[in-house]
Amino acid sequence: MRNHSERYWAVLPAGGSGSRLGAAVPKQYLDLAGRSMLERSVDALLAVSWIERALVVAAPSDREAERRLGGQSRVAVVPRGGATRRDSVLGGLHHLSQAEGASSRDWVLVHDAARPGLTVPALERLRSALADGEAGGLLAIPVADTVKQGAGVPERGEGDRLGPVVTRTVARDGLWLAQTPQMFRLGALTAALERFASVTDEASAMEAAGHIVRLVEGDRSNFKVTTSADLDMMRRLLGG
Repeated sequence: MRNHSERYWAVLPAGGSGSRLGAAVPKQYLDLAGRSMLERSVDALLAVSWIERALVVAAPSDREAERRLGGQSRVAVVPRGGATRRDSVLGGLHHLSQAEGASSRDWVLVHDAARPGLTVPALERLRSALADGEAGGLLAIPVADTVKQGAGVPERGEGDRLGPVVTRTVARDGLWLAQTPQMFRLGALTAALERFASVTDEASAMEAAGHIVRLVEGDRSNFKVTTSADLDMMRRLLGG
């Protein structure tokens, strides 16, 4: 049976610069129909009542997150952002343990500040699939397209830039595209991230630590805004 004493927390690492977008401000503060991307990502998480609080882990010098989100009862801005995603997430996890009174058995949902297209049905699927067990997991999308592996960039010819050449076609069976939130128990995730410093997401740390990590089907609207084309697509999706 579900343990109703276990709580759910959200952590959003928000210390990045978004340099690939080439914007004048960090991408989490870009406008999406009147609200910043960060605010919309927080709103998406807090659309469910069972998340206790969302921690936005910002760079120590960042005052914008507090200006936009400060004063909300279910949001805390934590100035413990680090050089990497892993460092920022760890800062948020330590804050949960030290300042919020979270238990090592509580669940933590780590979500990208640049994924404002998260839906309530996807959140509910994630919780329903994981909450009764020990294993954590993440939202993900099965790969539907043919996957090519490329190598090298040939010299330009006839004024056209030639791309890499295909070296092989990769079987897509069993391949998934990772999304967020990634949901794990606080104690296990903290230990895994402290042990494995070079990981690029939380699931990788848990895998390296030997934990079972489950895949829960997400939504295609929950893509990460990385390029200007992504930004335009998200603005259309959100009606901006």
